[in-house]
Amino acid sequence: METKAAEQHPISFDNTAIAFGHKTDKELDFSIWLFKLMQNQALVKWSTSAAQLALYLRLPISGIVKATVFRQFCGGETIADCDKAIISLGKAGIGAILDYSIEGAQDEETFDSTTEELLKNSDKASSSPHIPVTCMKLTGIIRFGLLEKVSADVELSDIEKQEYSRGIRRVHKICERAHRNNVPIYIDAEETWIQPAIDRLAEGMMRQYNTEKAIVFTTMQMYRHDQIDHLNKLLEEAQREGFIAGVKFVRGAYLEKENERASKLGYPTPMQPNKESSDRDYNRALEIGVKHINQIAICAGTHNEESSQYLTELMKESGLPNNHPHIYFSQLYGMSDHISYNLANRGYQVSKYLPYGPVKATMPYLIRRAEENTAIAGQMGKELLLLTKEKNRRAN
Repeated sequence: METKAAEQHPISFDNTAIAFGHKTDKELDFSIWLFKLMQNQALVKWSTSAAQLALYLRLPISGIVKATVFRQFCGGETIADCDKAIISLGKAGIGAILDYSIEGAQDEETFDSTTEELLKNSDKASSSPHIPVTCMKLTGIIRFGLLEKVSADVELSDIEKQEYSRGIRRVHKICERAHRNNVPIYIDAEETWIQPAIDRLAEGMMRQYNTEKAIVFTTMQMYRHDQIDHLNKLLEEAQREGFIAGVKFVRGAYLEKENERASKLGYPTPMQPNKESSDRDYNRALEIGVKHINQIAICAGTHNEESSQYLTELMKESGLPNNHPHIYFSQLYGMSDHISYNLANRGYQVSKYLPYGPVKATMPYLIRRAEENTAIAGQMGKELLLLTKEKNRRAN
């Protein structure tokens, strides 16, 4: 840890010795090689299309995937496989968020098995100081089309009502286990046309389980233009009804998909008009969170250096300790180590989303990582610059 005197200075994310001290020379070289490949947009587009085709044709591509992007961005195929990454993160004071990355299931059997896996995550977290929180996607345990109907307030058939009741029971079971284990759980945000149902379920769980501590967290995507109003409304309800709001703030992951759907179906896009508006509302949400910190627990899920820095400044201005129990920073495993490790070195509460699951099942997640990283050229350039800087530092 840095000295007290050093802690008085604004945090810097450029200390590569801290950011990559956990990587061996071989691991450092691998990350540099992979991120260089991922800067090639044509290659990424071709390889992701090829991977999707191979999956469709049931071709054996798991070995290639496992040796490349899976190795960089995932903890393993099972909970036990993740132990190495969990211990490594823990040594640096960073928590792991076990993220069972199964997507797109449609059958009740898979929903039930995913529920059991999420319960195991909570139980493992309860006995590990290095797993401060778990997470889930509701589309992992409830059918997408059903969430879409509920969100649109379409009347359900009797069979659909029974199906939805089973889904609600799964959500209750997972949140009750989180409460019993005293391990918070983040409910991830998804597409806007299923988000109303997700919000209702997440906020209902908050009312039930967040009376003494924030156990259940919803997620707000600040690339939506309506989220500041939503945040203020949730805070008013928390104050009035006597629960602690739990909110993870992200910018969002479905921008093109959202705009395309709005254009195709002829409704106003729920997206912000530009990136500057998203950045403004993200930082505004952090301000609101810090101002009402006794009524809300927040997680700043971001790879944005400016927002991360801004939250540290807000905390300092408000006299909040770096390890305030209601404030977490979070990034994805395999990305933005310069943010995560430098924050943790200053004593802030930091966590990494650690995806795991069968290689084939994690492919949608990995394809998004590849496509997003290629699109965010500035961020990838920064990652490569810092990795290379650390390689040169070690060589001199």
